[in-house]
Amino acid sequence: MENDKNLKANKPETAPTDDTVIVPAIGADKQPKPGAKQPEAGPGRTDAGRQKPKGEATPAEPAAEPVENEVESRGRKLLEKLDGMLYKPENHSDEFDGVDEEDPAELTERDFEPIRPRRDGKTGCLGGLMYFTFVVCLSVLLACFAWMAATDVLALNKDPIESTITLPAEIFEEREETLENDDGTTETVTVSYADMDFVADTLKDAGIIEYKWLFKVFCLFSNATTKVDPGTYTLTTNLDYRALVTNMQTASGSMATTTVTFPEGFTMQEIFERLEENNIASVEDLYDAAAEYSYNYSFLEWATPGEASRLEGYLFPDTYEFYQGEQASNAINRFLLNFHGKLTADMYAQAENLGITLHQAVIVASMIESEAANDSERATIASVIYNRINAGMPLQIDATVMYALGEHKEYLTEEDLQVDSPYNTYLHTGLPAGPISNPGLASINAALNPADSSYLYYALNTETGEHEFFTNYSAFEAFTATQNYTGEGNSIKAPRGLLAAGRLAPFTSAARAC
Repeated sequence: MENDKNLKANKPETAPTDDTVIVPAIGADKQPKPGAKQPEAGPGRTDAGRQKPKGEATPAEPAAEPVENEVESRGRKLLEKLDGMLYKPENHSDEFDGVDEEDPAELTERDFEPIRPRRDGKTGCLGGLMYFTFVVCLSVLLACFAWMAATDVLALNKDPIESTITLPAEIFEEREETLENDDGTTETVTVSYADMDFVADTLKDAGIIEYKWLFKVFCLFSNATTKVDPGTYTLTTNLDYRALVTNMQTASGSMATTTVTFPEGFTMQEIFERLEENNIASVEDLYDAAAEYSYNYSFLEWATPGEASRLEGYLFPDTYEFYQGEQASNAINRFLLNFHGKLTADMYAQAENLGITLHQAVIVASMIESEAANDSERATIASVIYNRINAGMPLQIDATVMYALGEHKEYLTEEDLQVDSPYNTYLHTGLPAGPISNPGLASINAALNPADSSYLYYALNTETGEHEFFTNYSAFEAFTATQNYTGEGNSIKAPRGLLAAGRLAPFTSAARAC
C-alpha cells in the first residue's frame, strides 16, 4: 500500500494538454562539467543519482511527458527573438485592444499563427487603375504639346497672315573670326550676328510665329544667328521656321523692295540722302561703305580705299529697285555694276585718242552734266572745256565751286569764289580734283566725242534757256551786255547751265575772264 501511494504521488493527475506549460525538473538542464565523475548507475539509484531506499520499487517513467533539452530551449528562444523582430505590436495595436498581454488566458490561437505579410504600400486594382489613368493623361498632354509645337515649326493648319517686318542694322553685331581653309591656311573674316531675341519678338508681334522660345531654340541649333540679314521682309504664316530664316536674308524673295529714281547730275551726297529717305540705308553707312569697301572694277583701279570721293562720278544715274534695309555696300554696288555695264571697248579707245584717261573723261562729263541745258549742246560744251584747257585758261565753272562749298547756292559771292579747294576752277587751271556729279551716258559720250570747234566762251540766253557760243571775248561781252545775269550788290546770279568765265565779264577785267 505504501508503494502504491508513492506511485500515485509521482503520477500526474491529468495528461498534459497543449495549453499546459511544461516546467523542467530542477537541474535537468544542467550538464555535468567536463572531467567530473559521473555517478554510477546501479541498483538502488535513480536516474537523478539518488539512492533508492531498500524495498522501494522503481516507478514506471511516464512515456508521454515531454522533456525539453538545452538545444530545444535555445531554438525556442531564437524563434521568439526572430518573431519579436518581425512582428511589432505597436504597428498592430488595434489587434490587442482590450486584451491583457500579461494574461496568457486572454491569448487566442490567432496570436500563435505565423505572421502574414503586411499590405502596407500595396495599392491593389484601384491603385493600378489610377496609375494607368495618370499615364494616359500625361501621354495625351505630351501629344497635344508636341502637335502644337509641330504646327508652329512646320507651319501646319495656321491661319493665313501676311505681315511686313523690319530688322534694323542696329540689332546686328559684327565680329572678327578666323576661318581655316581646306589647304590649312587661315583667314580673318567679319561675321554679322543678329539679336535673335529681337527677331523672335518681332515675328511674334507680327503674328508669324506662336512660340518665341521654340523659334530661338531652332535658331540655336540651325546657326540662324549668322544667316539673318538686316532689311524689311514680307512674311506669311505659310513659312515654316527654316523658310522664315531663309527669307530673312538679303536678295530673298520676301525682302520688301523700293523703286528709286536718280536723275543725271546728282552728287554722291544727294544720292545717299535719297537712299536714306527711302529706308534703303543710312547716309553714314553709305559713306563708310564708299570709303572702305573694296569694289572689284577695272575703272576703279586708280583709286585706293579710304576716301569716299573715289566713287563720285561712277554712281550711274538710273531707276533702281532696292531692298529696304539693304546693306550699304550692296546698294552702292548696284550703281557701280550699272556703270560697268555701260562701258564699252570703244570708250577706252576714244579716251586714248583724246590723250586722257577714262577717269578724266568722267570728270569732264560731270561738268557737262552740270552745265548743259539739253543734249544737243553737250558736245559743244565739251569742246569749250578742252579748248580752254589746251589754251591754259581756267575753266571758271560755278558748279565746281558749289561742289567745293558742299551746297548748291542761288548766288555765288566773291568770297565764295575764293574758297581754297582743288575743285575751285577759278583758282586752279586744268580739271578739278575729281568728278563733281554723276553724269549720264549722254554726257559721257559727249566728253569722249567733243565737237570740233574753236569756241572759248558760252553764255546762257535767258529768253531761250539755251547757250550761245563765242570764239572771242568781244562777241561774248557784247552778248552778255544784253542779258541780266547780276543780282544786287556784289553777288552773281548762278543758274545752272552758265559758264562762269562768260558771266564774270560784266564786272571783271578781260584778263580775269580769260
